[in-house]
Amino acid sequence: MTGSMWYVVQVTGGTEERMAELIQSVVAPGVLEECFLPRYQTEIKVRGEFRPVEKPLLTGYLFAVTDDPGRLSRDLVRLPEFARVLKVGGAYAPLSREEEAWLGAFTEPGRRCVPMSYGVVAGEKIVVTEGPLKGHEAMIAEVDRRRSVAYLRFEICGREVTTRVGLGLVARLPETARAEAERVVSERRTRARARRSTVEGTCK
Repeated sequence: MTGSMWYVVQVTGGTEERMAELIQSVVAPGVLEECFLPRYQTEIKVRGEFRPVEKPLLTGYLFAVTDDPGRLSRDLVRLPEFARVLKVGGAYAPLSREEEAWLGAFTEPGRRCVPMSYGVVAGEKIVVTEGPLKGHEAMIAEVDRRRSVAYLRFEICGREVTTRVGLGLVARLPETARAEAERVVSERRTRARARRSTVEGTCK
């Protein structure tokens, strides 16, 4: 589709994956390029070791790629459950090209999962050295180090939403050691991968 943009479809929270499949099954051929629930990768601790998991990026929202949001909206009326294309001021409002580019740079059709970012705390500042948050630290509103997530706040169709992405902060460094952030992250991640490989080999 030429001119396709990413529009936001609001659905009932908890039904996102099922609704993405249902929407793709009822929309007329050629109208919808893709409908997906964006996800993010993070880590949880299992028996003392961090394991990768995937979780929904947004609750109650799907992204639909189309060049005809009006037709998509009309087709959604046929669904037995709530689903609507969001509007701003009475007009269908796509994601900004910046938001679309950020998400699109780290995901691909069939694999819409934002990968984990890694960094350190240097003094009072977060320095991200790997992943989609590198160079975008200003987007971070809050961090939960225990859950390995960063909270981001941004607008979708005029609505402020809060979402999470994976962020592993592997060390706390003094501000004067900020230049060492990349080396420290690389070394800590290498050691973590080695431990994980050892544990997995022992369990076989």
